[in-house]
Amino acid sequence: MLDPLTGIEAMHFDGYVTVSQTDPLGMITVRGNFASKPFANALKKAIGIDFPGLRQITLADTSMVAWMSPDELLILSTWEDKTNLMDAIQKALGKKHALVVDVSDARRTFTLAGPNVREVIAKLAPVDITPGVFEPGEIRRTRFGQVAAAFWLVSQEEAKVICFRSVGDYMFKQLKAAATPGSELDIWN
Repeated sequence: MLDPLTGIEAMHFDGYVTVSQTDPLGMITVRGNFASKPFANALKKAIGIDFPGLRQITLADTSMVAWMSPDELLILSTWEDKTNLMDAIQKALGKKHALVVDVSDARRTFTLAGPNVREVIAKLAPVDITPGVFEPGEIRRTRFGQVAAAFWLVSQEEAKVICFRSVGDYMFKQLKAAATPGSELDIWN
């Protein structure tokens, strides 16, 4: 069945790790000079969440702020809250030099769930996700196969993956292939 917000058919796969398309999220990219105290204070006031550290994601009730680069944050919210949040950000920043863009429609998000999420990610992304090296609350921009993506661990058994909408079907297929029963590597057991 097609999702009424995105027009995309819901995707779900029960492998040795479950792969499912996540409900649409509000996603706002903010670029600017975060080293500027007036800029940073105005943005913090608008979003109500502390800025994350390098390669971190800060979680609040229904929103998250992800460090994407030294001058870029990705703010995630519920689909319903994105317009109000974007308005609040633009109002708070006023005439300060910034880029504030709603990228919600341009992205797809997937959830990986199960005790072997690290293994599925390791099959596709060139990132050291060994326990103790990569932990919940950290985010990475990388590639899954040849697809640009970002991912973070929500917990030891749940991860989120974001990619461009245009490659969402391909991303789902490669996540599904990596999570297919019989393809386990048991690299951390």
